[in-house]
Amino acid sequence: MLSHAETKKGSLAIVGLGPGKREHMTARALKAVAGADYVLGHSSYLEPLEPLLTGKTVIASSMGKEVDRARQAIELARSHAVAIVSGGDPGVYGMAGIVIEVLEHSGELVDVEVIPGITAANAAASRAGSPLSGDFATISLSDLLTPLDVIEKRLDAFFSVGVPVVLYNPKSRGRPHNFALAIEHARKYLAGTTPVAIVKNALRDDEETIITTLMDIEASEEKVDMHTTVIIGGSESRIWRMGNNVKGIITPRGYHHKYVY
Repeated sequence: MLSHAETKKGSLAIVGLGPGKREHMTARALKAVAGADYVLGHSSYLEPLEPLLTGKTVIASSMGKEVDRARQAIELARSHAVAIVSGGDPGVYGMAGIVIEVLEHSGELVDVEVIPGITAANAAASRAGSPLSGDFATISLSDLLTPLDVIEKRLDAFFSVGVPVVLYNPKSRGRPHNFALAIEHARKYLAGTTPVAIVKNALRDDEETIITTLMDIEASEEKVDMHTTVIIGGSESRIWRMGNNVKGIITPRGYHHKYVY
């Protein structure tokens, strides 16, 4: 006779945590974590969830263990409710891609749900006015999984059409020069007056936002690291001022072409 554990139908939730604070998680994300038997994730993402983790089996792992984490989550989800957590949105440079790929290759039949979260582009944009009002592009400067020559081709493509570009993973100790390389590509297509937002730890207690320009960005480059999202404005973006104070960036969506305001 099969045990309860062997007959119980499992489930797998790939949960986006947003910037980190529980107040910025969706109700569905909170419910998925609260209802899980097992919660897996990078140790830094699990810390804000501690009040929700009582009575659960928590499996923390380090950066670089994403494939192992995905495999373990899928195995546990055969007969348990499992939540694997991801910072930001799991489908944007997050865990959804690798979990679903591993699931596809495994042939397992698992009830899986991807639960969205506030991604870094949205969090950073909210601290910098309205820099992403229309079309925009996102790109990660990490060349751990994408060759640098491919990243450079994509940077040229994005900057050449004049849309705002959001840089994820702009600089780390292991690749300190990729950010400067991205700025070099931006300057080939955009004016020096193009506004740039440097947003560190968006929507967290120690957040910091700097509004600068493409010509002056070197003065603030020391602030750029893996906790930073950088938004380089497009050809129509401009600095937003309230009185004499710089408040952020405006990228017009086009209303001024149709309406008087």
